[in-house]
Amino acid sequence: MRHDEMIGKVQALAQLPDRGTAERAAHAVVSTLSERLPAGLARHVAAQLPPDMAAAMRDAVDTSAGRDSGTSCERFGLTAFAGRIAARAGTDEDAALRDAAAVMEVLDAALAPELTERMAGALPADIRELLPVGRAAQDAEGPG
Repeated sequence: MRHDEMIGKVQALAQLPDRGTAERAAHAVVSTLSERLPAGLARHVAAQLPPDMAAAMRDAVDTSAGRDSGTSCERFGLTAFAGRIAARAGTDEDAALRDAAAVMEVLDAALAPELTERMAGALPADIRELLPVGRAAQDAEGPG
């Protein structure tokens, strides 16, 4: 999927006012996501993204990996995930979660299915619910 197409889909799904806001949201989400994923997996995801999105993801992986001997994969849940996205995108946490769900849906469409499954498996349940595959698994389990 091309960069312009990804940003357009994020803008439409998250109902953002303009492409600049969608771009900030997308970069904030992939950067934060890369901090939560194992470094190798984040690099595989980045390899399937357009160059601008891939660079945002790789930069965050390299920064996180530099702190902890190259493994990345910080441990944090949905609240911290939303907080980091909000800080990066200059928005509030509710908007950050809406933006994250939109970006995750676009990533689901852009990535190879097995890579999306690996990514879902590496995330805690509360963040995984933002992925379409995570929501589907939760729906299949029934009401909690």
